Amino acid sequence: MTRRRILGTAATLLSLPVISKVAKAASSQILAVRTWPADEYTRVTLELNAPLKAEHFTLSNPNRLVVDLQGLSMSSALNSLISKIKPNDPYISAVRVAQNRADVVRIVLDLKQTIAPQVFTLKPVGDYQYRLVLDLYPKVAKDPLLALSTNMAGDDPLASVLDRLAKNRSNVPAPSVNGQVQPRTPATGGSRNTAKRPILIAIDPGHGGEDPGAIGGMGTKEKDIVLAIGRRLRNLVNAQPNMRAYMTRDADFFVPLHVRVQKARRVKADLFISIHADAFTNKSARGTSVFALSRGGASSAAARWLAKKENAADLIGGIDIGDHDKNTASVLLDMSTTAQIKDSLDIGHRVLNSLAGVNGIQSRRVEQAGFAVLRAPDIPSILVETAFISNPQEERFLRNSNNQQQIASAILGGVKGYFATNPPLSRTG
Repeated sequence: MTRRRILGTAATLLSLPVISKVAKAASSQILAVRTWPADEYTRVTLELNAPLKAEHFTLSNPNRLVVDLQGLSMSSALNSLISKIKPNDPYISAVRVAQNRADVVRIVLDLKQTIAPQVFTLKPVGDYQYRLVLDLYPKVAKDPLLALSTNMAGDDPLASVLDRLAKNRSNVPAPSVNGQVQPRTPATGGSRNTAKRPILIAIDPGHGGEDPGAIGGMGTKEKDIVLAIGRRLRNLVNAQPNMRAYMTRDADFFVPLHVRVQKARRVKADLFISIHADAFTNKSARGTSVFALSRGGASSAAARWLAKKENAADLIGGIDIGDHDKNTASVLLDMSTTAQIKDSLDIGHRVLNSLAGVNGIQSRRVEQAGFAVLRAPDIPSILVETAFISNPQEERFLRNSNNQQQIASAILGGVKGYFATNPPLSRTG
């Protein structure tokens, strides 16, 4: 017994025994390894030429995630995962990779905190082959309301409102680790109608992480451009005495479409602005467009095509379909009110007219279609396609920091013009 105990203690985690199965030749091959660290969660992606079976479990003291990949042999691509982990990763401190058996590779992620992992496979889509996704979420889901209140100064009139909302636990659910919502008890007292409360603008830079969005001829990625514009808009909004900004993502990571909506609702935003950079098969297409939600059909074939393309972001970015509430989008659409769409169109027209002087406009009207990201039932929501990144001239325009600032300033100008004569929908009930 003593000898067995000594041998067991000496064994390393990478050589832990697994259930014996008939060995088979490794058939899958790693094509690429990517990591996407962020405060909300860290994603590790293994891209493969064929699907494989993966088994995972967690260990504590210390915290680790163990993933066994069947049908693989060690390769330089797998070894590169070790060097891709960054010191500032909020969830992973180190990675170890080794051949566990003839056709089984074991990955051990040393963790900085307890996690609720999601491990799932994505079928080929877009430019990607099969992908094995490891999503490392915190054990307790991040609450955007608490994050926003933390970032506010103590004398900010919005800070006290958000703090009270967070303590009272709003009846609007926060996103959970798997995209499903968690029930919360109703808040005591109304906060959105507080007279001193600044107007809260939710800024939503499209795409991110595994989903680059459209890519221009010079290699410019839509996700990078819209994040830069979103940050500039945030700074301009926060400089206003009666406005504050909240960003659905402030780094290069993927956020599912329905979670973007949930985040805006959780912080009780007065307006939701999703920022994109369009692409089309015809490289001569140019100009800025603004879109709002439609309860029925699209206002044009182009709007319908664009909505279909943007709604496919979840497939490219990658979500665990098994855990996703497939009814969320349709339920939110059914709940959408006439007032929300009316306000969205009014704000959209103001923003479109303001942007016309920056880059010219693609359409003189605010187009409408069934954009999933605009389906907040109680928040006026618009989607701004800033320019055609597929147009070489407009790609260069989007890469220019001065032009990015002008776009952000024009969006704010339209928003200010609207709220100067219209109270936020949230304050009128």
